[in-house]
Amino acid sequence: MASENHFTLKELQRRIKLVVDEHFALPVWVSAEISEIKVNYSGHCYLELIEKSADDGLPAAQARAVIWRSQYPRIATAFEAGTGQRLAAGIRVLVKALVTYHELYGFSLQISDIDPSYTLGDLERQRQQTIAQLQQDGVWEMNRLLAWPEPAQRIAVVSSANAAGYQDFCNELAKSPYRFEVTLFDAFMQGTAAEDSIVAALCAVADRQDEFDVTVLIRGGGSRHDLACFDSYRLCTYIAQFPLPVLTGIGHDKDTSVADMVAHTALKTPTAVAGRLVELMTEAEGALDLAALQLHDAVQETLHAAAVQLERFGGQLRETSATFFTRRNVQLEHAAEWLSASVRELLERQKTKLDAAAKWMPGYAPERILRLGFAVVRKEGRACRSTAEIQAGDRLTVELADGRFDAIARPKNEQ
Repeated sequence: MASENHFTLKELQRRIKLVVDEHFALPVWVSAEISEIKVNYSGHCYLELIEKSADDGLPAAQARAVIWRSQYPRIATAFEAGTGQRLAAGIRVLVKALVTYHELYGFSLQISDIDPSYTLGDLERQRQQTIAQLQQDGVWEMNRLLAWPEPAQRIAVVSSANAAGYQDFCNELAKSPYRFEVTLFDAFMQGTAAEDSIVAALCAVADRQDEFDVTVLIRGGGSRHDLACFDSYRLCTYIAQFPLPVLTGIGHDKDTSVADMVAHTALKTPTAVAGRLVELMTEAEGALDLAALQLHDAVQETLHAAAVQLERFGGQLRETSATFFTRRNVQLEHAAEWLSASVRELLERQKTKLDAAAKWMPGYAPERILRLGFAVVRKEGRACRSTAEIQAGDRLTVELADGRFDAIARPKNEQ
């Protein structure tokens, strides 16, 4: 029966321990990612190590690990000196560990050393993957190709309100003679929440892009791990495709992040970013002064040319006017002579006509016509030209050669 052939739990655990001790008597090198790390009051460092699946990024394996306090200071110091960052969650490490199995506490690793070069290689590998993906996406140079606005005075700043770098940036701008409008979009600049926080701040700036000329991404110095988010693909693709020119001042002197590479302009520190903005304003002011001088010279040259041309036109006008008036005077003299001759000729013709009229006018005198037997009939003092003007009973005056008499008109049917 099965009940007669079984292991007690302790016996099973003991046998597993024997197998582990037999097969892993010496330390082994193990690669994994730190998911949790804690140094307790006694000085021991406790870690949770995981390995993520390549398909979905979910944990595929997990184990506890410990670095005893007798070795932790040495290991931590060497790791930070070799990588420029502290041991922290999210870092991939290659650890030298003794595999142990305890009947009460189960499977665990006792770490005796960590290889910094492996972590550096992993960070660089991730960095190179980000660069290659951005180039493959065709967004690598998009932000650098944006035209620089002149002047650039409306500044959207993505930083932490409490960061010393942000204060340095504002103080440097305040020293300049120019007026800058600075709007802060507060974000976490380190830690596990940094990437999401910075992306959210950039999205907030993009929603108000018409209010700004440029965007500044700044923070103070930090370890390489603190700056690791600036090599992430997600953040860098936002910067590369951002609708406004992005200036970075991430505060590291040794290394250039991928965010620096895809930004429009990369500088080492927040103070240097502010200095560059002031320098560009100085250049813009100088360009305006030069343009004003060139405009003044162009106006003076144009006015001088216009004055010369006006003087030339004035001389031509005076010459033309003199010629015109001389010609008109000659024409007027000829016209006066013609008019005088025409008037004399007209007067001579009219005199001839008057002399001829004077000879035949007496023959048409009223007295002579009346003596020929004609009469003039008047009605109310006016001479009548037709019988239609006379009505029966009208009083008429009849004028003859030797006198006049009154008469009354009779109807036409009376004999």
